[in-house]
Amino acid sequence: MSSFFREVLWTRLKRNRMAMAGALIVFAMFCFAMLAPVSGRDPGAIDIVHRLQPPSLDYPLGTDDLGRDVLARILYGARISLLVGFVAVGIATFIGILLGALAGFYGRWIDSLIMRFVDIMLCFPSFFLILAVIAFLEPSIWNIMIIIGLTSWMGVARLVRAEFLSLRERDFVVAARAIGARDTRIIFRHILPNAMSPVLVSATLGIAGAILTESALSFLGIGVQPPTPSWGNMLIAGKQTLGTAWWLSVFPGLAILFTVLGYNLLGEGIRDAMDPRIKD
Repeated sequence: MSSFFREVLWTRLKRNRMAMAGALIVFAMFCFAMLAPVSGRDPGAIDIVHRLQPPSLDYPLGTDDLGRDVLARILYGARISLLVGFVAVGIATFIGILLGALAGFYGRWIDSLIMRFVDIMLCFPSFFLILAVIAFLEPSIWNIMIIIGLTSWMGVARLVRAEFLSLRERDFVVAARAIGARDTRIIFRHILPNAMSPVLVSATLGIAGAILTESALSFLGIGVQPPTPSWGNMLIAGKQTLGTAWWLSVFPGLAILFTVLGYNLLGEGIRDAMDPRIKD
């Protein structure tokens, strides 16, 4: 993106109050995740004497059935959720950009082959495809990140392909061909930077989806495994005591809610800011 375009994008984004609210939530979650190691709270410290303590000055978000600090576990769970979101979306974006660029730039049989593969992947519900793959692998955070990334690249590929189909006949591409630029230089130096706008929006919204998917898998017991704190496995742990220890489910649920809401608001704001049809 040019500096002028970035300036215009930032100006339009600042005028969107909902997008700024989303950005504030995302920034707050980053701060919580980064401050977790220096908070002085151990998410794995067991204290049976203080088990199932309600929120208090000593334990702002209470304790669980083993006496572990819920606040500490939520802070460390934020690190897990953000890590899963960024790594999974990074994998999906890389694959989607690569395949979408090849399909859109070369067209013909390469385009047909790649897009038929995309259609086949889209025939399978992503969540059930993830469940099927995890059934053959050991549940771990790294497997979760890789599987989510490998099953969520199709939307990015279609977006990039559409942008390449539109841009490959532009004058600047014709000029690059005329001076003898190689295909790889044209793809990655000339066309791809101009096709990144919808990818940025998709990646922002994809982080929210990856966090939800990881939380759902952990809730089902096939995601991040205890004692590693994750918002999803905290929810399943609090389900047994929902009637007597409401804080075990409410606070992790709110963390998921606000994080996903923040990324969705920010992604929608970026999309509106990049849409030329919306007037200032």
